[in-house]
Amino acid sequence: MAKRLTALLRLYRLLSVAVAPFAPLLLAQRLRRGKELRERLRERRGEPTADRPVGPLIWIHGASVGEISCVVPLIEQFASHQTEVLVTSGTVTSAALAKQRMPRGVTHQFIPLDVPGYVRRFLDHWQPDLTLLVESDLWPNIILENSARGVPLILVNGRVSDSSFRTWLRFPRSIGNLLDRFDLCLARTPEDATRLRELGAPRIVTTGNIKLDVPAPPANDKALAALRAAIGSRPVIAAASTHPGEEIDVVAAHRMLRSKFPGVLTLIAPRHPERGAAVAQIASAAGLKAVLRSQSQLPDPETEIYVADTLGELGLLYRLAPVVFMGGSLVRHGGQNPIEPAKLGAALVHGPHVSNFRDIYAALDDVGGAQEITDASTLALRIAGWLADPTSRAHAANAGRVTVETQSGALQRTLSALEPYLMQLRLHARGQHHA
Repeated sequence: MAKRLTALLRLYRLLSVAVAPFAPLLLAQRLRRGKELRERLRERRGEPTADRPVGPLIWIHGASVGEISCVVPLIEQFASHQTEVLVTSGTVTSAALAKQRMPRGVTHQFIPLDVPGYVRRFLDHWQPDLTLLVESDLWPNIILENSARGVPLILVNGRVSDSSFRTWLRFPRSIGNLLDRFDLCLARTPEDATRLRELGAPRIVTTGNIKLDVPAPPANDKALAALRAAIGSRPVIAAASTHPGEEIDVVAAHRMLRSKFPGVLTLIAPRHPERGAAVAQIASAAGLKAVLRSQSQLPDPETEIYVADTLGELGLLYRLAPVVFMGGSLVRHGGQNPIEPAKLGAALVHGPHVSNFRDIYAALDDVGGAQEITDASTLALRIAGWLADPTSRAHAANAGRVTVETQSGALQRTLSALEPYLMQLRLHARGQHHA
């Protein structure tokens, strides 16, 4: 028997139909801002740009770069068993990452806008046999249309951020109605599991954070060698995945470090690479020479700020800098992923806002692999301490690396939880083969 929609969900459905005629205007605006690809704009209307592969199909959706990165090991496992996989995401950067990282044969499409007609068109073409939504990108029409077709729906690496929890608690019946349509919710942490349960999800397993099982980000050997040659013996620090408002503090900390560490070079990778020019302008306004990696430039001896405004090259920065400041933590964003630099042996510095990875930052802080700062002055102080004491820094980095490595295992637990559904796909595939 179909679940009755709440009044709020019925209103959402009506409004999403009503605004459909204006969707082209929204897409055109996003295209002008560089947030869409012209040649793939039709995908946002549910129109495919690829054929559906033959056989059972797993559909995996992640909102952006972080979610897509986290499920790469899962996708590799599926692909290694000759299972067809469709991956969707909602950002240009995540599409580029998918092209770089996905196994051969995996199809990527942009997620359609959450308009019933677009979603139905998408599902009519792709006809997934299993749908996996990653972390917390929950669109009502996608959930409802998927559920109406009887396709098993599973939340993977489920996360409920502080802000999402506060928002969803205001609409408990509606979010509960949506979560009840999931066959299974796999939560990152016990806290996420508790929140999902409070919100109405009936079937929950705590599997851990798959991001702990993701290999360290790769680096192009030739590019790494070129950067090392250009940098030479200069002291190097990095600020990774920074957000607006943080680069000012990073640049100020750099200025404080110059007197004690002559020639210090700061690498800044903005969370959104298109902000590279704005970051360089902040450095220039402070009297510092900045160059942009997107312009194929290497740092020369006069360069003080090197802006890594390219996609998929954080692995380069983490291999070059022994101390890394994690962005999104001095502003109220919740902190970016500290696992990758910790795996590559960097000592970490972060601000107070780390709710996105609260448990991991707490574990790193406890063993000394990371230290919390509050402003430019404390940022400079912590970095100076580690630059001046390589032995202490090495101990901190090793403690952080061991900590994240010992917390792995979520990938296998996730695969175990998914096994009954994967078995059904295999049986379906055999039935098609013998038909």
